[in-house]
Amino acid sequence: MKRVLITGGAGFLGSHLCDRFIKEGYHVIAMDNLITGDLRNIEHLFKLPNFEFYHHDVSKFIHVPGELDYILHFASPASPIDYLKIPIQTLKVGSLGIHNCLGLARVKNARVLIASTSEVYGDPNVHPQPEEYWGNVNPVGPRGVYDEAKRFQEAITMAYHTYHGLETRIVRIFNTYGPRMRLNDGRVLPAFIGQALRGEDLTVFGDGSQTRSFCYVDDLVEGIYRLLLSDYAQPVNIGNPVEITIKQFGEEIIKLTGTSQKLILKPLPVDDPKQRQPDITKAKEILGWEPKVSREEGLKITYDYFKSLPEEELYAAAYNREFAKK
Repeated sequence: MKRVLITGGAGFLGSHLCDRFIKEGYHVIAMDNLITGDLRNIEHLFKLPNFEFYHHDVSKFIHVPGELDYILHFASPASPIDYLKIPIQTLKVGSLGIHNCLGLARVKNARVLIASTSEVYGDPNVHPQPEEYWGNVNPVGPRGVYDEAKRFQEAITMAYHTYHGLETRIVRIFNTYGPRMRLNDGRVLPAFIGQALRGEDLTVFGDGSQTRSFCYVDDLVEGIYRLLLSDYAQPVNIGNPVEITIKQFGEEIIKLTGTSQKLILKPLPVDDPKQRQPDITKAKEILGWEPKVSREEGLKITYDYFKSLPEEELYAAAYNREFAKK
């Protein structure tokens, strides 16, 4: 039985990856310090003999007994509210954390896949964004702690690949959604659905003309799995290329939830990207991958998930979101 370590394993994406590798017959070791992760995301796996959980911060020395075949580094705050609240930890997990993972991979002779992000492109001057585009990033702006942490992750990963001959893979993840997202994480989809469920107007930052491209989590996990098992070491965009404006997306959420709220406009945050759309040519050609789940189908599943949450969690999310603005 092959063994895989998934850092950030109790998070949104990490927990779905744990499910996928369990399904594929792997022995899964999830590692998380729970600073943004939640044990509820993986509690259904605790009873399985081929699942382990380590409560540990990857920014500190990592020790995992036994052999390892793969390491997936997904330990990082990924939402604006999180990385603006804990900027130092965000930078540490993208520097010390990846260094520890790469060192462990050398000892174990394991292949490493790192979770990078479309944020490495910053507020792009090229549209859609191909992997060859170097980006337009403000390193000292409020988003710089996340953007530069991810850019450093890519750089050190490629250094280990070229200098040490380590087997490495880099996935650049575009906006992803699905069950287990946190209502208070500041990203547009849970923010909109949370506001709709609470009967609030939906907050659109800017004039709503900025765009995003939303990929359902099952599609993303499939792309990551294929990339891990491929022979390609350069970065690969994984995301849904169907682009939509934030205003249109808010209108879709209102229609989905059957509510009568309106959209209200507020100032655009500093360095917020105006456009976001992946060029997935490489993913199609190298991995034979493209998204299968329509936004209509994925949003319905995600909305049903959020509707099933306890009411106190719904309103706690609203409080946390307002508190984070102060």
